[in-house]
Amino acid sequence: MDTKKLILRLYEIGAVKFGEFTLKSGITSPIYIDLRLTVSYPEILKMVAETMWERVKELKFDLLCGVPYTALPIATAISLEHGVPMIMRRKEIKSYGTKKAIEGAFQPGQTVLVVEDLVTSGMSVFETIEPLEAEGLKVNDVAVLLDREQGGKNNLAAKEKKLHAALTMTELLQTLRQEQKIDQIMFDKVNAFIRANQVKASSV
Repeated sequence: MDTKKLILRLYEIGAVKFGEFTLKSGITSPIYIDLRLTVSYPEILKMVAETMWERVKELKFDLLCGVPYTALPIATAISLEHGVPMIMRRKEIKSYGTKKAIEGAFQPGQTVLVVEDLVTSGMSVFETIEPLEAEGLKVNDVAVLLDREQGGKNNLAAKEKKLHAALTMTELLQTLRQEQKIDQIMFDKVNAFIRANQVKASSV
């Protein structure tokens, strides 16, 4: 799969933005990645799913579980294309009915590939891994479209989980710079921001 083409398409639809953005953590970032937009572009969603599948197709797993909510369409696209059963983690557990945290058909002991759109610290991934493991499921690997390279890979490795990224922030920035979508000033600014905002495992 042509990652350069995918990066340029993500940029074209506004899924990769440059400027000043306040992140959930409260810090101001010169780059904002909004992969929720991909649901409106089926051909891009398919490219995302296939690029991620190329990274994980040799791994051993029984089920897919997308981190809610942005990764759910990605996990669904992979499931439909490659016939891998999917389960879902509830972000809010209902107080009625089955009151399940995990929806779908599964057996304790099965291995789950967790699917995420992007990883910064790895916090959202752990929020999905924990209820899966509480049900007796095993998680060894995490597939992600974009590793922001801010500590998530190491934080996951510290808990014996391996991150498989289709794209890294380095590759994204280098491609956009080479294609003259961003200038050298912005390229340097984003790289400096990434280096200055590393998230250690102790804070996850």
